Amino acid sequence: MTTATKILIVDDEPAIRRFLKASLETEGFQIVAAENAAQALSAVSHTKPDLVILELGLPDLDGMDVIRQVRAAGALPIIVLSVRSDEAGKVAALDAGADDYMVKPFGVEELLARVRAALRHRLQQKGLGPVFRMRDLAIDFMAHRVAIGEREVKLSKREFELLRLLAEHAGKVMTHRQILTAVWGEAHSHDVEYLRVYVRQLRSKLGDDPANPWLIETEPGVGYRMKAE
Repeated sequence: MTTATKILIVDDEPAIRRFLKASLETEGFQIVAAENAAQALSAVSHTKPDLVILELGLPDLDGMDVIRQVRAAGALPIIVLSVRSDEAGKVAALDAGADDYMVKPFGVEELLARVRAALRHRLQQKGLGPVFRMRDLAIDFMAHRVAIGEREVKLSKREFELLRLLAEHAGKVMTHRQILTAVWGEAHSHDVEYLRVYVRQLRSKLGDDPANPWLIETEPGVGYRMKAE
């Protein structure tokens, strides 16, 4: 990882900012820090970070509003790192535009893995080709064909649309509502059990064990994420 990759840390606790700065700089990232929403939004405009790590509990503006303002300006990846641990709060942050959500206290290795996944997702969005590849999986978006190695996998139209949506956002947590609305429409935005059935079918056809997934991870009570390599 080169120093050109810039990360903005937004947290009102100096100890957390120092810890994150030291941990991320060790991995070669360039760090910009902000202690409140005003500094954060200014940094987004003037320093052009590649990713934001955001605490929701800020002294001058709720982090949810920061997410909305950053997201309105573009596709900058946002990882929420917050003491708020309720599922409803996680879903709200992800629906507002966050790419991922971690609860404090946190493990540095897991945070680094999620940072790398979010950055890969951003690069993928910029140059997503006609064929998505993940290990032995190949998804041809134009031909609507899916293969595992040399074996073609037959998917229904909805199954393919679900897989394509997850692939287009690989590395990003997609909430139940986001997936249901995108694939089935607003009228089905609360049919979570319906979505679970389709995910089970998809995993079965792709050989993805939910107990040890190589492709689709479950975020309990929140949604799903396709792994990104």
